[in-house]
Amino acid sequence: GDNSDGAAPRDDSGSTHHSLTTTAIAHHAPAASAAPHRGTFAFGTYGRVVAAGDMRGRPARNADITAYGSRLDLPAYVELEFRREDHWNKLDADTKVVATLALGNPIFHYNGEFDVAMAVRNLYLQARDLGVTGLELWAGSRMLRGDDIYILNLWPLDNLNTLGGGAKYQLADNTRVSVHMGLAQPNNPFYRQQAQRPAPLNQFGAATVAILDRQHWTGSLRAQQLIHVGETGGIKLVAYGELHQLPQGQRETAQPQVYETLPHESGYVIGAQVTGYSGERSTHISLFARYASGIAAYGAFANPHGLGQDNSANDAHELMLAAGGNAELGPVAVMLGAYFRSFRNASTALDFGDVDEGIIIARPQLWFTDWFGVALEAAYEAQARGIITSAANDAGEPLPKPLVARVARLGFMPFVTLDGRGSYSRPSFYAIYNASFRDGGARALYPQDDPFANHTSEHFLGFGAEWWFGSTSYSR
Repeated sequence: GDNSDGAAPRDDSGSTHHSLTTTAIAHHAPAASAAPHRGTFAFGTYGRVVAAGDMRGRPARNADITAYGSRLDLPAYVELEFRREDHWNKLDADTKVVATLALGNPIFHYNGEFDVAMAVRNLYLQARDLGVTGLELWAGSRMLRGDDIYILNLWPLDNLNTLGGGAKYQLADNTRVSVHMGLAQPNNPFYRQQAQRPAPLNQFGAATVAILDRQHWTGSLRAQQLIHVGETGGIKLVAYGELHQLPQGQRETAQPQVYETLPHESGYVIGAQVTGYSGERSTHISLFARYASGIAAYGAFANPHGLGQDNSANDAHELMLAAGGNAELGPVAVMLGAYFRSFRNASTALDFGDVDEGIIIARPQLWFTDWFGVALEAAYEAQARGIITSAANDAGEPLPKPLVARVARLGFMPFVTLDGRGSYSRPSFYAIYNASFRDGGARALYPQDDPFANHTSEHFLGFGAEWWFGSTSYSR
């Protein structure tokens, strides 16, 4: 459920993490005063590596039935971020080039294949104070993210992957506004269809032609206000919105040279966030609300399903309410997370694609020393999906009814943190035992002969490490 997204330090929500950046002079100017610019190179990384089994001889698996759930059974994932940062004397401006390479599970030492699941998560140029103090411009490919609920690996409000550009303006010390526009073209038949056609001018062979070839345009606007309370505490207020557009297209049907028209699609997102933070050891609480309509309800890379009678996604919608936080007092800390999500696709009938789901999760932690402690974790997940039954109404049409699935989870995690006490203190080494208990509805979500369909309980036993050092590319 994490779409291979690593967790990152929050920017200013009161949850701050220690980071270490390795910096080196990246050019050799004769003197700093005479150089047109001065630059540094920096390396940052987020990563987790896990080795685990299910105590039945099989590899351990993620046992969540909700889209977002416990981090205790996430697979290995790492991001390697390289940055070149410069100050330009003539304009008194700063630039940053960011390139982030992500590597996913599995790795060579597990499956013996000299291959890698790899993606470029960031590749952009950013300029700050370019002509106007407080103005920041960027262009390229990047993740645009606000605050997360770490325990759920969830960014409830803004979590975009985009190729485009944007700007951020710091109106005052406590006020900022950011805007962005970007393009995407997921590799699925809703956006792109290729076909073979004879080569031109009676030449030998055939050529590949893009019959359907349309891009998804997304624009976003985010406004943030900080209100200071006391010396270290405060309240963060965020208002957020997105617009989505997809042009009309034409696609070839199963019958050659016969085409169907795909209508113009649009959508929007509106949302808000309230965060209170004390400034004391990452203690904070955040509330999120987000509503998406039309094509925006499906997500950026989805192949929309359950379309309406007009073959469009216009009637789809999604509502998400979420909360998360962390409290630390002496040797004790508690992390909390919860969300409720309701999604309906564009078809009028209830079907499997329509889902209501939610989770509540808590992780109390106790440090016995400044570097060693134990965490317990408890979670309850529930999901309702529309399914078609064998019963029929008076017109002979099959009746839909929801399938309700439930999972309870309990986890135990002793850990060692090299940076001392703190829920977000990294790097860390840990051992994990996690047990999941599923009802009949949850087992019905898996195909025949899948172990998750046959067992009422599952186990996850393993060990691993997690770290983040000097990663700066997430902040909006």
